[in-house]
Amino acid sequence: MNPTVYYIEGDGIGPEVWKAARPVIDAAVEKTYADGRRLEWKELLAGEKAYEATGAYLPEETLETLKTANLAMKGPLTTPVGKGFRSLNVTLRQTLDLYACIRPVRYFQGIESPVKHPEKVDMVVFRENTEDVYAGIEYSAGSAEAARLIAFLREELGAEVDPSSGVGIKPICAWRSKRLVRKAIRYALDNGRKSVTLVHKGNIMKFTEGAFMQWGYELASEEFGDRTIPESAGEDAGDRVLINDRIADAMFQEALIRPEQYDIIATTNLNGDYLSDALAAQVGGLGLAPGVNMSDKLAFYEPTHGTAPTIAGQDKANPGSLILSGAMLLAHVGWTEAAERIHKAVDTVIGNKTVTVDLAGQIQGARTVGCTEFGELLQVQL
Repeated sequence: MNPTVYYIEGDGIGPEVWKAARPVIDAAVEKTYADGRRLEWKELLAGEKAYEATGAYLPEETLETLKTANLAMKGPLTTPVGKGFRSLNVTLRQTLDLYACIRPVRYFQGIESPVKHPEKVDMVVFRENTEDVYAGIEYSAGSAEAARLIAFLREELGAEVDPSSGVGIKPICAWRSKRLVRKAIRYALDNGRKSVTLVHKGNIMKFTEGAFMQWGYELASEEFGDRTIPESAGEDAGDRVLINDRIADAMFQEALIRPEQYDIIATTNLNGDYLSDALAAQVGGLGLAPGVNMSDKLAFYEPTHGTAPTIAGQDKANPGSLILSGAMLLAHVGWTEAAERIHKAVDTVIGNKTVTVDLAGQIQGARTVGCTEFGELLQVQL
């Protein structure tokens, strides 16, 4: 009746988007249902707040609690670029086996987009979350480790690698690829979607990216053979889910000129990172892009944007991504009416041209409001 949601405020703009978002999520539930149901929020520490309190950026207590949890949400966490500690986001995803990064991208009324028909964008990106570059092994140019690996590649395998290179390895395996595609196909079947597109760079990286594609087709045939059909069959799909594939660079073009032809995207880690951000740009940007990272047990919801330290504490941040992630959580627990209530409120407020600064620059005649006021306006419209 009252599911527990563990939450992490996050760094940078995290605390202020939480302050704006949580009341919207709670109000949507309260206004939709008269039976007293609610979310039970319990805070966990991670990031800079955790370091100040415990001396650790990711306390063991937080990890142990999340290992037993079913639902969690978090704000953005700091990730140093090119130095410092490894990404806390990556650590959480790998430690908790959050193998599916799921990002729905849809249009909201009132957004003025750089593309002619943003309303045709309605895709869900399933991005593999535990391998590829997220499990990458790399050694810096000039290091002893790089020299040893390059020597092995050159002398033992006959590979042409410049000895002065930095080197990296990205692993992609069958069972991880297949479980990601499995989740994407199940989502398509459960939600009446028409197609699942496997996006890869298999024309160049044949035994990693290309293998991802082949394993995806194999999984569809082995486990969903009577409910899916490959594009190569040349038949009308009918009520079956069409399974097809696209080269990554071609998919970017397709997303721009024929977005209505695509429903569910299943792809490797780096491709999914690029593609989900590019799709979000067509419908307003990361400020309106929700997401969830899922294992087979835990659903961990989060905004797709970063900590935005240059505007932290200035009440300028867009809380929309976190709010819409909350709507995803509500739908996940079966409270779809409350989730849709949030979507309608976002449509109304943006349609009225009352938006945060990131959206104001994209909407002619918009009135710029702060993070707090944007959340308050949503509550009024619920």
